[in-house]
Amino acid sequence: MNAALRIRLVMELRRSGVTDTRVLSAIETIPRNLFVSEPFADQAWDNAALPIGCGQTISQPLVVALMTQALKLTARFKVLEIGTGSGYQTAVLAALTRRVYTLERHRSLLVEAESRFRALRLTNIVAMLGDGTKGWPAQAPFDRILLTASAAELPPALLNQMAEGGILVAPVDVGPERQEVVRVQRTAEGFSTESLFPVRFVPLVPGVPDEAS
Repeated sequence: MNAALRIRLVMELRRSGVTDTRVLSAIETIPRNLFVSEPFADQAWDNAALPIGCGQTISQPLVVALMTQALKLTARFKVLEIGTGSGYQTAVLAALTRRVYTLERHRSLLVEAESRFRALRLTNIVAMLGDGTKGWPAQAPFDRILLTASAAELPPALLNQMAEGGILVAPVDVGPERQEVVRVQRTAEGFSTESLFPVRFVPLVPGVPDEAS
């Protein structure tokens, strides 16, 4: 039954505009059921966002797939992810590129995600507790950067940590109760931005909560 549910999800994503076969393969391969809370296990392969604790969610598979596709990943890139959450998006990235550095501000979510990475033997992920708005300067520059929380303005630190030729994909606030995913490319001349599709994400929050200090 699990295999049938995976195939159903992949077909739904394909119909909804996900054309990158590597992304579709990663979505089919990564066991999303391991990243959802037990009360929602029967919905693990539905194309829906689900709560995971700390007021966060595991994103809708379509959004994960479209944002991953927008990064234009290759197997050799170094990627920074802001907002580890359940670790599901991280695992999808790890299946597609050389190394993923991921930052999470909630210690409890980070500990659970790292446990899942170990269980799946995903050895190309480096996870750290930290403030996502500051990025990871010690590991910069990054070929690709992905934000999984919406920002009113893209943090300058993240733009500065992009390699030349790099791509950043992030949800941004574009009006009251309105967000859209943008793709920012860094060139020798500066940055170019394009809007991709509307979304709904939790806000990007600076700092690290007391629970994690």
